[in-house]
Amino acid sequence: MIIDKTLFLTKYLNQSSLNEDLYPIVKDICENVRLHGDDALRNYNQQFDKVETANLEVTYQAMEESYNRLDSDLRDALHQSHDRIKTYQSSIKWTNQQGTSECYELYHPLERVGVYVPGGKASYPSTVLMTVTLAKVAGVKNISVVTPPQLDGIPDIVLAACYITGVDHVYQVGGAQSIAALAYGTETLPKVDKIVGPGNQFVAYAKKYLFGQVGIDQVAGPSEIALIIDATADLDAIVYDVFAQAEHDELARTFVISEDEALLKQLEQKIQHTLPQIERQAIVEASLNYNHFLIHVNDFNEACDLMNLIAPEHASIQTVTPHDYLNHVRYVGALFLGHYSPEVIGDYIAGPSHVLPTNQTARFTNGLSVNDFLTRHSVIDLSKDTFDKVALSARKLAHVEQLYNHEQSIETRTSKEFNDDKN
Repeated sequence: MIIDKTLFLTKYLNQSSLNEDLYPIVKDICENVRLHGDDALRNYNQQFDKVETANLEVTYQAMEESYNRLDSDLRDALHQSHDRIKTYQSSIKWTNQQGTSECYELYHPLERVGVYVPGGKASYPSTVLMTVTLAKVAGVKNISVVTPPQLDGIPDIVLAACYITGVDHVYQVGGAQSIAALAYGTETLPKVDKIVGPGNQFVAYAKKYLFGQVGIDQVAGPSEIALIIDATADLDAIVYDVFAQAEHDELARTFVISEDEALLKQLEQKIQHTLPQIERQAIVEASLNYNHFLIHVNDFNEACDLMNLIAPEHASIQTVTPHDYLNHVRYVGALFLGHYSPEVIGDYIAGPSHVLPTNQTARFTNGLSVNDFLTRHSVIDLSKDTFDKVALSARKLAHVEQLYNHEQSIETRTSKEFNDDKN
């Protein structure tokens, strides 16, 4: 069904992206891990994943063997992705400003980082590449990956990605329990300073619950894409852009915006015609039934305003002049311009991380980058001349706030300087 902007906003803004009923369950899981450590993790592996894990940690040898078992073409694909991500992230890394002025910033890598790699409906080596590579470029010394245990072991492709990127530890544990283990530390898993990586609602709520105990990248909602299209768009490709997002899970959201209502009707027909022929049909169909929107807008400005209100994880502009949108579409996780920059390229190999804000949070935050693995602090190194120029103003402000010892801290220095000058 094709709807206009007003009807869409009425429906969309009333949707809840996370199931609040899960929050107390997640809290109990986290507290159990805090109290019982590895025993709780093994019990949850058995309960949730039906896997016995006497050894929670995967050996470095297992990572190396997984890498060696891969087809050479697949190894090359992993390496090319890793190289492109590393090159891009190196180009945007903050650099120290020491010596540039009397006030500047210094940057330092985090010491310990935990990465959550999903492993439920599919395997995600790309998540390893899009997180661990960034941490390595930042200079993080200890990186732990957690991923749900599998009956046949963690897939070779995931362990190979861990090997390529230089992961220090891989642990067979998933869900909220893995986030708690990284936040609190257990007998086997070290406590980390920050946890990153996408996951399901249990993972998202665990991050939310433990934030403050540990740093996090975001509280992620369902994956999203919003596209703006016109008559120059390849509708067959757009169909698969929609399906590619919808196949993540049943809650994934897809939005297609156009000034051309007839074009949206054509797209709707193509989607329905192609749907019975695709892989992962059940997941895609469930997503489309509840979280798919075809939205007709009146003009360019309305399209941009709507995109900024949705603030999607991924925004794709496939029109005759996509660069016209560059300074008008502002609040998105990542912006893909043109017919040859499909969102799936961003998932795997473009360079920027695919760990992006969802659920309208792009209106106030941004996607993961190398700089999220750095802390920064300012340095104040004033000369006597600068101190003399600003001291009086600082004293007046301290006085009006009735912080008289603040005032005296400055007064003492100026008085001593005055007496020294007289002598």
